[in-house]
Order: sequence, then structure tokens, then C-alpha cells
Amino acid sequence: MAQRGVRHGESHGLLVSIHDVTPALAAPVQALWELCQAYGVTPALLVVPQWHGDWPLEDAPVFMEWIRRCAEHGAEILLHGERHDEVGLPRDWRDHWRALGRTNGEGEFLTLDADAARTRIARGLSRLRALGLAPMGFVPPAWLAREYTHALVRDAGLAVSEDAHGVRVHGRGVRLAAPAVRWSGRSALRARASQLLAMARWHVHRAVPLVRLALHPQDLTHPVTAASVRAETARWARARTVMRYADLVDAEQQVADLERAGQ
Repeated sequence: MAQRGVRHGESHGLLVSIHDVTPALAAPVQALWELCQAYGVTPALLVVPQWHGDWPLEDAPVFMEWIRRCAEHGAEILLHGERHDEVGLPRDWRDHWRALGRTNGEGEFLTLDADAARTRIARGLSRLRALGLAPMGFVPPAWLAREYTHALVRDAGLAVSEDAHGVRVHGRGVRLAAPAVRWSGRSALRARASQLLAMARWHVHRAVPLVRLALHPQDLTHPVTAASVRAETARWARARTVMRYADLVDAEQQVADLERAGQ
């Protein structure tokens, strides 16, 4: 898969998404949606059909109606694992190394072989579609998955998938470099560190053609990360053209010409 940079029209692009969309985290998910709307941003929703093996979407009609309203408002829907966590999936030392510092047991696709990954993707898509959603992509939890997972996503008919470093646009066979701004509020130390890192990314990545803001409901649990999310969302949204994943799929000339922008 070719590596490319990307820009949108005459300005640099910004993809904004809310991860971990589940009724288990309904209040902070909806708070992030309102935060984005306040800055004129309609984020993509990364939906988990059955968070941690509990909280099936089928048993949450009020939350599902909210997701459908968001989709009608323009939110793109992406599958974000089937349950998100790693329960029952033992790691070896290589898996621990790949996940080091990136997740606390929330890398569902980290250790899955191709058959298991294919099954979970198919099952998750079937459940979302049965609930009236039209998923157009897949993002593995914590961006942790084996390389073949992206081929499985393509074979499932989805337009895009993500890894830690960029976005795969499957119809064009390209991987668009796109650093992600993200946070961690699991401890005071991590919250402060992620605040500083988010600030640094503004300076380091300002000239990068495509940047992702990856918002998690857990970001709002610590006041430091909550304040940083608000500040950085406002700053990036003012400075860039907010894009949809569909723009990467449909904008043939823009995407084709943007390889030079990332060089």
C-alpha cells in the first residue's frame, strides 16, 4: 500500500472522531459530541456493539436513537471492535511490547489471528447494520491490530481503516500519513503528560497535511485532559478544514495530488 500525504483544497485537513461510543459511556460521549458541535465540527462516531462483553447496543434503544440522529446530522459511523477489551485473549511478550504505554488491556484486535479478526468484524458490522447504521470504516481499539486486519476490512467492503500512524483508503490502495492528537486521563501524571504532548503536537504537526483528533470519553474524567481537549479542539478546528472520511474516498484529484504535500 502506497504511503502518501494529504491535504484538502488549499488548506490542511483535520479528521475528528469520538472513540468508544457505547451506552456504558453515554454521558461523556454525548458531552464530547456537544463540545465538537460548539466548534462547528461533526465528528465521526467509532461505535462498539457490546462494550466489554456487556452493554449491547440492542438493549439501549434511547442511546441508539441518539446515534441515529447524529448519523442523520452527518456523523460517519465506523466499527470500533466488537467489545474493545482483551478479555480471554492472552498476550505474548511481542504483544506486550507492541502495546507498551498505549492501552490498559483495551486492544481487542492486538492478538487476533485472521479468522478470529474476520469473524469479529463481520459480526460487528452485522449488528450495526441491523440497528439501522451504515458503517463505512473500521478502527481497531487502541489502533492495535495485525497488518492483515486492514486487508480483512477491505474485503468486508469498508472504505477506510486506521492504524496508529494514518488512514488506509482501501478503494485507492493508499495509506495517508495522519498523526493523531490524543489524551490519557488514567492518572494525574498521564493527564499532565498528555496535555503537554497535545500542545507539542500543535507545533510539531502544524505543517502536516492531515491530522486526526481522537477524542475518548475517558478524556473528560480528569480536569487537565478535559481542559486540553476543549482547547486543542478549538485551536485545530479554527486552523484547518474539517474533513470527513468520505472526502478521502471521493476526492480523487485532491488525494492523488497530495503525495507531494507530505514530502
